[in-house]
Amino acid sequence: MSSNSTRTDEPQTADTPHEFTAGLTLVFALAVGTIVLGLFASQPLVGLIGASFSLDASQAGLVTTLTLLGYATGLFLLVPLTDLVENRKVIIATLAVDVVALTAIACAPTLMVFLAASFATGMATSAIQMLVPVAARLSSTARRGRVVGNVMSGLMLGILLSRPAASLVAEFVGWRWFYGALAIVVAALTIALACVVPSHRPRTTVSYGRLIGSLWFILRREPVLRRRAAYQALCMGAFGVFWTCVALRLALPPFGLDQTGIALFALSGAAGAVVAPIAGRAGDRGWTRGATLLAHGAVICAMALAEIGGALISDRAPLVSLAVLAAAAVVLDLGVVGDQTLGRRAINLLHPEARGRINGLFTGLFFLGASVGSGLSGIAWVIAGWPGVCAIGALFGLAALIASVSEKSGAEFGMTIAVAAERE
Repeated sequence: MSSNSTRTDEPQTADTPHEFTAGLTLVFALAVGTIVLGLFASQPLVGLIGASFSLDASQAGLVTTLTLLGYATGLFLLVPLTDLVENRKVIIATLAVDVVALTAIACAPTLMVFLAASFATGMATSAIQMLVPVAARLSSTARRGRVVGNVMSGLMLGILLSRPAASLVAEFVGWRWFYGALAIVVAALTIALACVVPSHRPRTTVSYGRLIGSLWFILRREPVLRRRAAYQALCMGAFGVFWTCVALRLALPPFGLDQTGIALFALSGAAGAVVAPIAGRAGDRGWTRGATLLAHGAVICAMALAEIGGALISDRAPLVSLAVLAAAAVVLDLGVVGDQTLGRRAINLLHPEARGRINGLFTGLFFLGASVGSGLSGIAWVIAGWPGVCAIGALFGLAALIASVSEKSGAEFGMTIAVAAERE
């Protein structure tokens, strides 16, 4: 599994169409964008959920943290199954579990049931990372960055819209209804995907135990995967810190926003989804390193803007402060989405026979960063307020920038991509 054996595409087989059509791209983007709604919905609802189960501010971050840890677990343990068994069956079965878990959240009578169901929802939501490798497998090498970028636009739009959607539903009918309605929609999508996801049975005959054991081997032998996962983990750490606590900040003076106001604010971050196809094309043109540095700089800039808007000028100019906070949300999401799309393009040029495991490793590792950020946000909020939240987010971004700058002139990455290009 060394980088010297990297390939860019697998041979076409009977179950592999020659092109990923625009219609399939739309269906996949819509599916992943909807399925992912439950992953971050708890962030703007921490106050309401906390009140329902008597959680204090320092414990509120636990709600999102457990969901993200469940997601990471699913990425490590479930997504690799796409390299072992028939893909469509795995995807449909995982989504069926998601429907049950979302229903359990909506009806949870106690905190323990809610947290267990949240963890299960996170695990089952990993089905979206089974769909992304399918899109990569069905697309040509020349268009892979564009196709992955377009599907990622749907995914990131879902992530960014999950907060305003959850806030709006909770404002009018309560937070439980959001999860109940989502369970119904995911059930309908599961039926639709069963009809459009092409059948694909991997050629490998290894056992599940050996398949999972190979994750460490793949991670150890693939420097591109390690670097891109580390970059995105740090970016997602900043993402988790900001979005977990911004609802708490917006609810306080001088803003005093209700759930509708918080929902409208969260819509501002959705603008970040537009960068996904742009970043994909930048990668296709060989601009990966420069675009990566720009993305990491955007994360740092976003946290500086968040500090200015949420603390330094909030009392003197509330409306201006709110606009600056919205700008921070947009810039942060631009940086995070851009880095993630570049990373996905890079790792999908690696071993096609291990694409499920590689995507699972990549996404699982960076969502560990998101869960750490969400967990730290509650502690930072209690100890140092909004300035402490922004400081931790900025440290995540600075670490990502230092890591990308210290990369050895991109030589190793360039060599891997060059090998991949020679084998098209």
